[in-house]
Amino acid sequence: MPASLNDVKHRITSTKKTRQITNAMEMVSQSKLNQIQKHSVNYADYASQVKSVVMHLAQSHILDGLKSSGHSADGDQSKTKRTAYLVITSDRGMVGSYNANVIRETNQFISKHSAGSDNYTIIAVGGNGSDFYKKRGENVAYEYRGVSDVPTFNEVRQIVKMITSMYDKGEFDELYVCYEHFVNRLISRFRAEKMLPVDSEAIQGEASEDIKEKQLTAEYDVEPSESEVLNVVLPQYSESLVYGAILDAKTSEHASSATAMKSASDNADDLISSLELQYNRARQAAITTEITEITGGQEALKSDNN
Repeated sequence: MPASLNDVKHRITSTKKTRQITNAMEMVSQSKLNQIQKHSVNYADYASQVKSVVMHLAQSHILDGLKSSGHSADGDQSKTKRTAYLVITSDRGMVGSYNANVIRETNQFISKHSAGSDNYTIIAVGGNGSDFYKKRGENVAYEYRGVSDVPTFNEVRQIVKMITSMYDKGEFDELYVCYEHFVNRLISRFRAEKMLPVDSEAIQGEASEDIKEKQLTAEYDVEPSESEVLNVVLPQYSESLVYGAILDAKTSEHASSATAMKSASDNADDLISSLELQYNRARQAAITTEITEITGGQEALKSDNN
């Protein structure tokens, strides 16, 4: 068999093996997507209730003037605000344009909301985001790698505990969570949600339409005290925001991975079809050449005998 035919045959074989891998990866990503979507449905009820309670408190003006450590909306208004951006990316590649979209949109958001690099810091959840900002000399104050495919609430508690500790120490004055919101398997949209400080304006902005439309009571009788109630509710609210964002981001990641692997498999099918056509044409040409040579040899033998 000619060398060119061997090369084409080798490419067909290697492409088929690649297709097997991408098909398997698509199935794995789809399985992870199904798992996290089921988990997210159960969590959504809890998150909605927490947000509803906090919104009640906001409308009752219990949050107004609060100066609780780590959750205060008040502060020295004369100083320049330092902002932290919690950027959620994946630890691995093979997720299509997911990481690139998060980082690009986050950078655009930062450029609009921060005057210079001295006025903000990065908190990275996911290796891709952390590596990107470190390579560019950005201040990555904290990073967390190895988030589970279906994250648990305990994982988020560790992240929130570190963030609130940094906030209490005055390392930043406000925090935005930047991630890709899952719409469907093919579509995700960037979101930047304000998590700290927890105040009435931020809560009203983050509350979903279904919560806003509920009939809310504007007054509360608080036992044992407002501050003790808030010390329990507000950390749960912060945890719910971060955990919800990580769940949402992970859902988008799995969807993007499944879509990217399906696209890779489809491209492999197209390449295999093209190579097989090329192989068959080359093989037919080689056979035709052999037949022509044999026929020519026979004719030459007949001429010699005559």
